Amino acid sequence: MNLKVGDHVVVIAGKDKGKDGKIIKTLKNDNKVVVEGINMIKKHVKPNGGNAGSIVEMEAPIHASNVMIVDPKTKKRTRIGHSVNKDGKKVRVTKKSNSKLD
Repeated sequence: MNLKVGDHVVVIAGKDKGKDGKIIKTLKNDNKVVVEGINMIKKHVKPNGGNAGSIVEMEAPIHASNVMIVDPKTKKRTRIGHSVNKDGKKVRVTKKSNSKLD
């Protein structure tokens, strides 16, 4: 999976198609990501200690194939490629503008 926490992505399939947000968490073993404000669900939380039970809205994981990274220069969705920089390190680059990703 080429996506990392903090990447700005856009959803390309599913109920939230066209929405964008930042990746909060990656689930590498399941090939899923949690995106801020995308795929919202309501979770029932049991009371514990002094806290009363409630219904909490939270983000659910979405499959990594249903999101694409947003190119920082063109602000359009793009694929991710890899290249080697001068130090011999492998870095992620965008296919549209060939700009380096952090």
